[in-house]
Amino acid sequence: MNRTEFIIATAIILFAAFMLGWFASWLVHRLSRVTRAEMGELESMAQQLHEAEEQRDRAVDALETREADLVARLSRTEAELRARQAQLRESLTEVEELRDYIDRKLGRKG
Repeated sequence: MNRTEFIIATAIILFAAFMLGWFASWLVHRLSRVTRAEMGELESMAQQLHEAEEQRDRAVDALETREADLVARLSRTEAELRARQAQLRESLTEVEELRDYIDRKLGRKG
């Protein structure tokens, strides 16, 4: 094989490799291309996802609002409980004082 034949053979092999690569690229592009129906479906799914995210955001906001209301209500209830407990302690102290007073007046020892 002389030099000219070698160059021609190499050129043919390179051209064949180029054509094979181009054909493979075209085939992959044809097989992976998105149709209009698929695009419509993707747009529909994107819209549904967007709506679902909005609903989730609204639900989270409602939950946070409800939680804040419940925390405030719990704080008020705890404050009322502490106040009532203090009143109860005062009442018990007063009852004990009255019992002691009655016992002293009636001459009981206790």
